[in-house]
Amino acid sequence: MADFAILLASAEGKAPGGNPLAPDMFDYRTSNTFNYFSDLNLERRSIIRELQSVIQDSGEAELEKLFGVKGDTLEEAVNVNLDIFNSPLLAAVDRYNPGVMYAAMEFPELPTGAQRRLLENGVIFSGLFGLLRPDDLIPNYRLKMDAKLPEIGKLATFWKPVLSPALNSALKGKFVWDLLPGAHREAWDDDGSYRALVQVKFYDENSGERKAVTHNVKQLRGALVNYIVRDPAESIEALLDWEAPGGFELDEGETTFDEETKTGTVIMVSRPGWEQRREQRRVRRAEEAAEKAAAKAAREAEEEDDED
Repeated sequence: MADFAILLASAEGKAPGGNPLAPDMFDYRTSNTFNYFSDLNLERRSIIRELQSVIQDSGEAELEKLFGVKGDTLEEAVNVNLDIFNSPLLAAVDRYNPGVMYAAMEFPELPTGAQRRLLENGVIFSGLFGLLRPDDLIPNYRLKMDAKLPEIGKLATFWKPVLSPALNSALKGKFVWDLLPGAHREAWDDDGSYRALVQVKFYDENSGERKAVTHNVKQLRGALVNYIVRDPAESIEALLDWEAPGGFELDEGETTFDEETKTGTVIMVSRPGWEQRREQRRVRRAEEAAEKAAAKAAREAEEEDDED
């Protein structure tokens, strides 16, 4: 049984539409509405009421500042937020699929077991909903975690005392992959109840100089999620076998873990020559697999001889 959790940010890009016959998103009495954090409903309703009130009372410039978009995208943001209670619903993992990180997860192509592990062990931070599981049914909406509403203030600050107890309880004793951006991490008061927690950072290296990856980091996080849920990966060492896009490799020397705080930082680096090193690892793994298979066959043969 998987004993890990993956902390994820919601996506700005969202798929429209959904199932108009799905149950109301706040009616968790029905068996086919999958909400694991229904204790957050009161706060969710408060945010939606405030959001819709602000939209109706604000001018275009104020709304541009609130949503961080203009033109047609702003008009869409206004419309979907005013229609939240009437919106058809989609599972969060499908709603967020247009986002770069979620697209890179390739959820539809994952084996059934890996899909189940993502649905059961993923936790999504959302400015509107606080916390979600990937199979929670949600409407289309637009609201960032670092947005500010007049009566509520900054959403990360608003959510912190509310979602932290629920999240800390859900993470107790687990190995946690923290893939959150800073704005989302601000919404969590971490009590250290997990078995271990690691963040993953990506760097490009050229001529001995390393630069943090920013442009493609969402894609890399999504690919990492795909890898984690397949095996699954429940340790830093598991990343030694990850064939990451762009040739990123685990730098064991720079990766850190503090036994006292149970937290660490994984360093993944892409540097020249990664293609040759990856091929060498493949050959080594194949040889190790062949040796294990031969040893197993030899043991089975000895057991058969003993029975005779």
